[in-house]
Amino acid sequence: MPSREVPLSLLHERVNAWYAESGRKELPWRAPDASPWGVFLSEVMSQQTPLARVEPIWRAWMERWPTPADLAAAAPGDAVRAWGRLGYPRRALRLHEAAQVMVERHGGEVPNSPEALLALPGVGAYTAAAVSCFAFGIPEVVVDTNVRRVLARTLEGKAFPNLTLNRAEARLAADSMPPDRGTANTWNVAVMELGALVCVARGPRCDECPVADLCAWNVAGRPAYDGPPRRGQSWHGTDRQVRGELLRRLRDAHASLPLAQLEDSADDRVQVMRCLDSLVADGLVEPLSRQRFRLPA
Repeated sequence: MPSREVPLSLLHERVNAWYAESGRKELPWRAPDASPWGVFLSEVMSQQTPLARVEPIWRAWMERWPTPADLAAAAPGDAVRAWGRLGYPRRALRLHEAAQVMVERHGGEVPNSPEALLALPGVGAYTAAAVSCFAFGIPEVVVDTNVRRVLARTLEGKAFPNLTLNRAEARLAADSMPPDRGTANTWNVAVMELGALVCVARGPRCDECPVADLCAWNVAGRPAYDGPPRRGQSWHGTDRQVRGELLRRLRDAHASLPLAQLEDSADDRVQVMRCLDSLVADGLVEPLSRQRFRLPA
């Protein structure tokens, strides 16, 4: 349960007021006329990806595929190519598959219930809750890394939440929701934005925080984190980097490529072949005859 020392109604009031003044409402998927499809795309694209990188790709997708039916009619490889370098390119395939399901089962529309959203390919609990809230005004509990960090600091007095979401954290987030529907929907985006812009992981700007005097962690003198090591994700030399380079070459070619033009994507040819095999297994690359490869048709 949230700490009784923190008046939740005041927390909601201040965070929501801060968002009204300082939140990034200029983001296109936060516009009043944003379509549910636009919101759905933004939520999938922004997973583990900075919004500054997401916005130009989102705009390009919305111009090219303004409805689920438009994307469903395209080739899967077109989605992978248009994904660019957002990272985790399997999300592009899952978006294509989700669009096909929307056409087949939901009349070409984004489904408007958490249960139907959760049944879509590639959609987990966070995405289903976020789309329900931000596209349809259903006050589901939306919990991402930013929300978890704000709640851990403000209500529990900890520098960071646990490494992975557990039941206690999920219950804390649910118990922290405002009872009023409209206030709850604003809170979902406002507390997330506070974590993204002010209550950041490194170098939190507590002097700019609207609830600094309510924050249990700040009031306690911002005690240091004493939990398990929080290791950042490496990139250089990893399979993720090699997979990204293989996809880049296939995207740029706009055609199939022979193995000879792919096998030098890293110094270690064994690693390259392992990564190429994994891309084929994931459905991101299609093998052809005579050792040629392309994005899926």
